[in-house]
Amino acid sequence: MATVVAQSHFIFGLRTGVSSNLCFVDEETVVFPSGNNCVCYNTIQRCQRFIPASEKSQFMRALAISANRRYLAVSESGEKATVTVFDLQHEQGRKRKVLTAGEMLVQEFVCMAFSPDSKYLIGQTGGPEWILVFWLWEKQKILATVKASNSTNPVTQVSFNPYNNMQLCVSGTGVFKLFRYSEGALKQSSFPKVESINFLCHTWMSAERVIAGTDTGRLLVFESGELRREINMASKAVHDRSDRQVEMKRIKETHMDESANVPHVTAIVSYSKGFACSLGPGTVCLFEKNAEDSYRRSRQIQIPADPYSSELSPAEHQGIDTMCISPAEETLAISTDGGQLYSFSLSSAEMNKEEHFEFLSQSFHSKSITGLSVCVRKPLVATSSLDHSVRIWNYETKVLELYKEFQEEAFSVALHPTGLFILVGFSDKLRLMNLLIDDIRTFKEFTVRGCRECSFSHGGHMFAAVNGNVIHIYSVLSFENIINLKGHNGKVHGIEWSLDDSRLVSCGADGAVYEWNIRTGKRGSESVLKSCSYTGVAFSSDCKTILAVGTDLTLKEIQDCQVLREVPGDDVAHTAVAVSHSGRVVFTGTSNGTVRAIKYPLPIQKEWLMYQAHCGPVTKMVITYDEQFLLTVSEDGCLLMWKIMDKEGRGLKSKREIIHTEEILVTKSDLEEKNQNMLELKMRLEELQMENEYQLRLKDINYNEKIKELSDKFTRQIESLKMMQQAMKTEMEKQEREHQESSAEDTVNHSKDLKDLELSYGQKLIVEHERYQDLQQEYEKMQEDYEKQLKAAEESRIQSLEEVTQLYEARLQEKTHLLSQCQEESQQQTREFKEIIRQVQEDEERTIHDIQIKYEKKLHTEKETNTNLKGETGVMTQKVYNLQRQIDDRCTDMNKMKQERQRLMGLTRSLESDIEELKRQISGHEKTNQDKDKTISSLKKKNQELEKLKFVLDFQLNDLKKEIEPQQDDINEKMERIHLLEEELVQIDNRNTQLNLTVFELRLKLRTRDKEMQKEMQKMKDLETHLQRLKADLHNCVGFIQDPRKLKGTVQTIYARYVLQPDQVEKRIVDEDIQRAFVRQRDHLERTVSSLQTRLVKSAEDHERVYVKIMKENVTLITEINELRKELCLLRTQVKDYKAQLATFKRSSKSRPNSEDGFKKEPKPEDIN
Repeated sequence: MATVVAQSHFIFGLRTGVSSNLCFVDEETVVFPSGNNCVCYNTIQRCQRFIPASEKSQFMRALAISANRRYLAVSESGEKATVTVFDLQHEQGRKRKVLTAGEMLVQEFVCMAFSPDSKYLIGQTGGPEWILVFWLWEKQKILATVKASNSTNPVTQVSFNPYNNMQLCVSGTGVFKLFRYSEGALKQSSFPKVESINFLCHTWMSAERVIAGTDTGRLLVFESGELRREINMASKAVHDRSDRQVEMKRIKETHMDESANVPHVTAIVSYSKGFACSLGPGTVCLFEKNAEDSYRRSRQIQIPADPYSSELSPAEHQGIDTMCISPAEETLAISTDGGQLYSFSLSSAEMNKEEHFEFLSQSFHSKSITGLSVCVRKPLVATSSLDHSVRIWNYETKVLELYKEFQEEAFSVALHPTGLFILVGFSDKLRLMNLLIDDIRTFKEFTVRGCRECSFSHGGHMFAAVNGNVIHIYSVLSFENIINLKGHNGKVHGIEWSLDDSRLVSCGADGAVYEWNIRTGKRGSESVLKSCSYTGVAFSSDCKTILAVGTDLTLKEIQDCQVLREVPGDDVAHTAVAVSHSGRVVFTGTSNGTVRAIKYPLPIQKEWLMYQAHCGPVTKMVITYDEQFLLTVSEDGCLLMWKIMDKEGRGLKSKREIIHTEEILVTKSDLEEKNQNMLELKMRLEELQMENEYQLRLKDINYNEKIKELSDKFTRQIESLKMMQQAMKTEMEKQEREHQESSAEDTVNHSKDLKDLELSYGQKLIVEHERYQDLQQEYEKMQEDYEKQLKAAEESRIQSLEEVTQLYEARLQEKTHLLSQCQEESQQQTREFKEIIRQVQEDEERTIHDIQIKYEKKLHTEKETNTNLKGETGVMTQKVYNLQRQIDDRCTDMNKMKQERQRLMGLTRSLESDIEELKRQISGHEKTNQDKDKTISSLKKKNQELEKLKFVLDFQLNDLKKEIEPQQDDINEKMERIHLLEEELVQIDNRNTQLNLTVFELRLKLRTRDKEMQKEMQKMKDLETHLQRLKADLHNCVGFIQDPRKLKGTVQTIYARYVLQPDQVEKRIVDEDIQRAFVRQRDHLERTVSSLQTRLVKSAEDHERVYVKIMKENVTLITEINELRKELCLLRTQVKDYKAQLATFKRSSKSRPNSEDGFKKEPKPEDIN
């Protein structure tokens, strides 16, 4: 397995289409689905914890959180729908239980809910059955099931009564039912007539009251399961009506008359003060309860308009899917159908101002992400999406730095290595933009239509852009098109630069992987597999091999036009590939959204680590330059960051030292405008400070006066309180004296009572002691008497035993005698009984034989019927088995077709955009086609005339062929001569190729000799520099001629530095021998080269002579052919004469009927052909 692992670190995006896709775990943490995970996001610490979905999960359908905020239930659809319950208090979100619908075949659970005590769970299955399942989830036991609705009325929400574990509510299209669990079954407890009302949501307000929202923007109040009234959305307070029949009639009439423009109530949630509900797109209203048991509309909160969005899809028009309130009721959070999360603080006191939501974390992509790119100098990631937006993320701070929406879809994106520029591909043009401090601004456009792939070189001086099957290379400095790389027959799906920017690798839908030389524009290597459509390509870390993935479900490693290794992918197609810069691991993305880590060099067997990542095919993936993060994007609109580390949990050490810069681009006009604003604000600030100081002085004066008044008032109160305190002290002293006197009297009385009690209890103790001594003497006497009685009883027992033994021995003798007599009598009786038994057995055997025959006949008939039934059951079981096998095959086929459909959907999207481009081109070509049609029609007429002539001439030629045969033989002979000459030419060419090869080898040898010469020259230069240094050192040494010690030291250093040691001298001698050998070899090679050159000249002269000969023979042949053509013309004239004679001959044959046989023997014109 790979020694490098990836750990999911942070994700940007929300998975839409999941019921209740936002829940609060505590005051700071929310849970929402993203990709193929459930994410626990801490809004303060800005960190995430991932709970991955199961491997066989196809689609996440609904979430539900328990009332104690500990358990999370996740509904997943697959071959069999499951509900998984996770423990959120565990660090990794430990899986507690997996619940199913038992033996029922259920595709999905559309909504779920926990009971108030978190012991029970309900799940609503999808259509057409719409069965409600009631679990005791900790024991994985289904307590009850009931059909909640029919196939035409879908259910949208289920919930428990928060005040009663056994009561629950179900709402949907024409459905509003209350169920109660009793006696092991779910029983409906209410039957309101609401068939014409489409309920979208509901919430419990009390033990009996439920408020439900409809698709016509109405809020209906149910009490005890019956419709009571409607909450008026316009008025501030709503009162009960006395006449219930009038109210019901009005509700039904208004429902029928509602127009389609009325906003939907898609989400509703209750809290202690009242409830909050959505009122149309982008709007949430808060209702508070009055003392009169009615509800007043208190606040309205809206999703703010996005300053960067286009007018086509404004942010404030997003539909609200889910609402939830934090446990302390301080924060309201919502999720929208545009894949965004917003929050609002309910504790804010601004009630009158226009209130707006804020992003819970960041603004996310709402559609498929098409492009992904990173840069070297900054920790930035750029993404482009089909939602018309381009976003710049910071993967270190986990913040959205910049984003901008455009009028068109963004197909591709590339960040410049400096992080200051960005390249974005649109349907009409390719735009190069500046990344400013608060904007993305275009400064150059290129005429590259529908650019699906683009990439800057590592040096940043060039970029590559794909247009269909052509790759354009542009210069970033001059904006000139340097070269166009043409060779692909299909669309190019992936490109990547080598580290030195000298090569570029590309892959396409035509099954080709090409390695291009950027300087020459030619292909360095190629690998073509027409059965595979490649989707991703990458260089290895050393740029020696190429890794490619495609629709053939394998990862290929290609080198020098050959596939070195293949890693199969378990029936799942790889869609993207990324290689670590250290070369230890290869990451691939698949069509089902998983990410795989495969060790490098690639293994022979299927060895990889697989991670649950996205819920759609992975479109792009890239590793950051510091090798800390892997970034993946998908068609689900999510950007997922992975932390790359080894198995011990340590981050990878990058070979390159990367320093991130903080520079940003600002235009001069923006900077001047901001400086002007700063000056104006400073002036304004100074004015406000002056005003505030003046106001503060006035307030100080007022407060000083008030303080004086209060201080006088409080001094008076303090004096009065001091007087009261002194009075209280005197009273306390009096009470203390009285208390001391009473306590002294009590102590004297208590001491007297104690003395009296001591005397009385002392006398009682003496009396009891004397009584105890008397009882002890009596006990000793009684013990002596009992011992005497025991001895006497023992003696009497021994005597009686002896008498009893004598008596019983006499009786034994009598009984033994009687026994012997009885044994004799019993033997006689047994003989008699045996005879009687034998006779009875014979009689019984006869009767048993008769009964056996009778029952054997019955058994035979029963066995025959049984065998017939077994045959029928075998046939039926075989049919059932065959049908089950067919069903399984169909299911597998359906799954394959779904995957194929997803793939084809992606293809259709890309093809639709191509069709639009082709339509534009077709409209331009239609005009030219009309002109060409006119010319074609005129040419067709000429063709018809020529065909007529051709038919006549063919007939004539067939007649002449027989006459040309002798001339054809001469031509054949001359052709044979030409063939012989061609063979001679081929031999000469072979000789030339051999000579060219020898010349090439000699040139190679010459190059080596040149290199050696350069080395020798370098050595000469080194020796010259050595000499110059020696001269300089000797010159310096001369300066110490007066000082012998210094002179000696410098001479020694010069000797040590420049005089060679004996072993070095030997090396020098060896080197000189080698050089002499090289010189001899070089002379020999030069002689061979000169001889070969002479041979080449001779062969060229021979070749010219042969060529002149052939030319002469060709001239003679051409002259003969011209003569033959003249003869042909003469023969054609003769053919015309023959035709005229034949016509006269036919006329004469008609007048002679008797001679028919003779005419039949003559050849027809068709036979001549």
